[in-house]
Amino acid sequence: MNTLFITVGLLDIFDILLVAVLLFQVYQLVKGTAAINIFFGILSIYILYLIVDALQMRLLSQILGQFIGVGMIALIIVFQQEIRRFLLFIGSTGLQGRFRFIRRFIPKSFQQFGKQFIDWDELENGLNELSNTKTGALIVLLKNSELKFYIRSGVQMEAKLSAPLLTNLFFKNSPLHDGAIIVKNNMIKAARCILPLTEKSDFPSHLGLRHRAAVGVTEHSDAIAIIVSEQTGQVSLAYHGNLYLNLQIPELMKMVRKFMNDPERINN
Repeated sequence: MNTLFITVGLLDIFDILLVAVLLFQVYQLVKGTAAINIFFGILSIYILYLIVDALQMRLLSQILGQFIGVGMIALIIVFQQEIRRFLLFIGSTGLQGRFRFIRRFIPKSFQQFGKQFIDWDELENGLNELSNTKTGALIVLLKNSELKFYIRSGVQMEAKLSAPLLTNLFFKNSPLHDGAIIVKNNMIKAARCILPLTEKSDFPSHLGLRHRAAVGVTEHSDAIAIIVSEQTGQVSLAYHGNLYLNLQIPELMKMVRKFMNDPERINN
């Protein structure tokens, strides 16, 4: 009499853990968006296919197998934004980990090379003035991402970042006050830039387009977005698709400095 049993080895456990981590990361990317329902639907069909295949129900198994095979092409189309975000997450996480390891063997004098420079005093003074006058603003600070497409969508500039320039650009009667400004290496590259809006279905309804655009641009890049509310003068911060609302300016500046130097997220 044959005994039916399943043997589980270390490699099987490792395989299961990898799949679990992968599914969790995919869930994190689509959580709060309309794609979450599609994700659960596809996962349910795949689990059903595994059960049907294990029970050797050949006809149904073949139908579901063909559906899954053809569905992979549809998935690439439906989830193109989520796939892009996932690949960006994998690439940036891997590179950041390798760079941290390499930095241990590099003298500190050389580690500053390639880092983005920002005049923190000018930025903080500008934010204080914008907040006190309740002048709406959206400022994007670049790290590794170039965002050339969004820079080209605005008015090209090559102006040094300063508090008076920030307040003048976002002044209500200024022709450049709409949209975002993009800053790299302490230079304002462009103003009145058009940014992508987040598609999160659970995004707070009381927040306007500036906040949506700030989250949207940080979902697809490692940029940092600073928002000044036109209604309240409150300042907020977006990074990696996370939104930190109603911060005190010293607290916001501390977070921006950390994000610029350390790509890891701050825990809420």
